Amino acid sequence: MYSSLRRGIQTLCSRRIYLFMMVVVPLGCAFFFLNLMHEGLPLKVPVGMVDMDHSALSRRIGRSLNAGELIDIRTDIESYNAAMAKVRSGEIFGFFYIPSDFQEKALSGRTPTLSFYSNMTIFVPGTLSYKGFKTIAVTTSGGIVETTLTSAGLPENMAGDLIMPMRTDIHPIGNPWTNYSIYLSQSFLAGVMALLVLLVTSFSIGQEIKQGTSVQWLANSRGSMALALFGKLAPQSVIFISVGVAIQAAMFRYLNFPLNCSPWHIILAMVLLVLSCQAFALVITEILPNLRLSMSICSLIGILCFSIAGFSFPVDKMYGAVGIFAYLMPIRYYFLIYIDQALNGLPLYYSRVYYIVMLGMLLLPVLGLRRLRKRCLNPVYVP
Repeated sequence: MYSSLRRGIQTLCSRRIYLFMMVVVPLGCAFFFLNLMHEGLPLKVPVGMVDMDHSALSRRIGRSLNAGELIDIRTDIESYNAAMAKVRSGEIFGFFYIPSDFQEKALSGRTPTLSFYSNMTIFVPGTLSYKGFKTIAVTTSGGIVETTLTSAGLPENMAGDLIMPMRTDIHPIGNPWTNYSIYLSQSFLAGVMALLVLLVTSFSIGQEIKQGTSVQWLANSRGSMALALFGKLAPQSVIFISVGVAIQAAMFRYLNFPLNCSPWHIILAMVLLVLSCQAFALVITEILPNLRLSMSICSLIGILCFSIAGFSFPVDKMYGAVGIFAYLMPIRYYFLIYIDQALNGLPLYYSRVYYIVMLGMLLLPVLGLRRLRKRCLNPVYVP
């Protein structure tokens, strides 16, 4: 074991690509993404306004739009066609359209129409502009109705009750600040970590076979494939786990992400994520003991983690043949542990299945050790 570990550490120190992939890339991604999302929500989306009425009411609507925190009216546009041209060019993400004679029709009760356009091809700014526009449109509509009712002699408090007969009290569970970073940063950075673990594990084993040094690698462990893999992957595990825990500490300790459980629960999840991803990559390498093929499959699976694992789309709403793959990926169970433990603060008992599944994944490579050992003893690289 000692000679195998020494060789594994020497391999990590012999090539700078290991340091880059295991330390620089994950920490760089963490700094970039956490800094990008430090406000929690993209604010002041650039939009435009087409005011064809130029009345006191339309100017008041424009001031209300600009006072909101979601959108920022960068320019007043003279026509609908000019506004659409700016949306297509990417200068703005939407515009609010006030027709001519708006104030006259509103005060005379002839039901004017307010229109707003959002560019939904870029989802987040398009959604935020839509939300800001809709809020102002609904508020304006309610204000006009209230003015009409009070001018007809109805008391102001009664007019308000007729417009809004029921008030809602909203309590977002787990993320009351509706902070995008609390959800996206954790899932994105965990996905990056899983992708890097898959690639480095596959690369380190496939490189031995490609260069023909796998015979010497096995000889250092006296022919034991299990000891050879332990010596190679244990140093990688320590580095990946240390980097992962450091990223967790930055989020939960310094950026004050909600952590409604013991820190050891989420640290254990990171440890199991790294180990289960290594086991997953090892299974792929055992099936395809070829550097190019195994790394291609690992990179494909790692990228699919961002979409199939349920970060951005619910698994139960996917097609059955696609959704089933989500439960084969270790990152899926880390994601569920994070929601249950860190966000919802459930007792550890209710997350036990996810921990057990990730532990069970560590046993899968045992089935292919003999096949991998055979290929390591006869390293024939097929380009």
